[in-house]
Amino acid sequence: MALQNIGASNRDDAFYRYKMPKMVTKIEGRGNGIKTNVVNMVEIAKALARPASYTTKYFGCELGAQSKFDEKTGTSLVNGAHDTAKLAALLENFIKKYVQCYGCGNPETEIVITKTQMITLKCAACGFLSDVDMRDKLTTFILKNPPEQKKSSKDKKAMRRAEKERLKEGEAADEEQKKLKKEAVKKKGSSASAKDAASKALTKKRSNSSDEDHSPAHSHADENEPPADDDDEDVQWQTDTSLEAARQRIQEQLSAVTADMVMLSTNEEKQKSAKKSPGREEKTQVNGHSNGHTSAHGNLVEEIREHLNKGSSPSQLKSFLGSLSGTYQEIMDALFEALFMGFDKGFAKEVAKKKNYLAAATQEEGSQMVLLRAIESFSAKASTKAVKELGLVLKELYDHDVLEESSILEWYQKGLGGGNKTSQIWKNLKPFIEWLQNAESESEEE
Repeated sequence: MALQNIGASNRDDAFYRYKMPKMVTKIEGRGNGIKTNVVNMVEIAKALARPASYTTKYFGCELGAQSKFDEKTGTSLVNGAHDTAKLAALLENFIKKYVQCYGCGNPETEIVITKTQMITLKCAACGFLSDVDMRDKLTTFILKNPPEQKKSSKDKKAMRRAEKERLKEGEAADEEQKKLKKEAVKKKGSSASAKDAASKALTKKRSNSSDEDHSPAHSHADENEPPADDDDEDVQWQTDTSLEAARQRIQEQLSAVTADMVMLSTNEEKQKSAKKSPGREEKTQVNGHSNGHTSAHGNLVEEIREHLNKGSSPSQLKSFLGSLSGTYQEIMDALFEALFMGFDKGFAKEVAKKKNYLAAATQEEGSQMVLLRAIESFSAKASTKAVKELGLVLKELYDHDVLEESSILEWYQKGLGGGNKTSQIWKNLKPFIEWLQNAESESEEE
């Protein structure tokens, strides 16, 4: 099928990349029932990224004739006999009004209907919003039949999650069937071997009874048994009050979470007492001046840890972070370190447990980039095992809508182009970034 450039102004540009098929028309019927059939209207509308019903309706409005587009068969009909050149000229007017950007002339636009029932064209190339003339007859048809909105990243993500859950349910059903088959095989085998086991037990009993007849009255085992203890009543039981025994009792009585909180508080008290010791102060004075920024960051980390140890909820944590002194980035760096510093192999699992705290701290605009920069600075201090799990960490936060795909890709591109582009962080994140881009492209194709 012959192709032509979209837009009359681009007709002579041999390298113009936006193309559409040339219009093909056919006159059908005779007399009062004569009609013009635009044979390839579906292909033209697909190239313009507009519904074929819009272009067909536009022809009818401009020609003052009845028009109809059949969604099932893809047939576009306009009453009356019309030349192909005349319809092609009307299509050019449609492209100028409803397809091309009013700012840059690019046809890669999307129809957006505002809350005030106004029609605008959003350009994907320059971002310009073009206001369509609402006096045109086609605008009422567009408002009554709005175009299908593209699926957002959240919708695509939900589809992928549903597909994963469906696969998991299928695997679980397969495993259940395998277990049932194994149990059935075991039951058959056990019923067959039960008779053999019973016969062996009878022979053993007979042999044992014959041996007991020839054994002495008192066995050596009876002679070696210690005498019974009659002095149990004189024993006085005492409670072990050592530090280790107290810790053990706390862990047994309390839940796992509260026990960890108690242990953390005792460790912090030891650290504070060690800091207050005169020997420690003398060492810091001998070693030279201290870094003010490091001490301020450490104080922020300690304050956030103390607040978390009190059993703070995510909403309470958010209000507490707002009361801290320091920039948003400094507070986010301290929060991430307070939550996850010290974890090596189970870093990703710990992030999955505490993701609600990060979600509460990243509800404002621009906060996702702040969190990603905090992850980057944390990775510079963390162990190599924790850095290897960065891809799993980002996937966990992406799956639970803490981080969006656009923020992750923007941060990754800036990291590769920055001065720290040779860091191991970007190498470990490369498989996850490729998966993210491939998953997005596959969902768009679907």
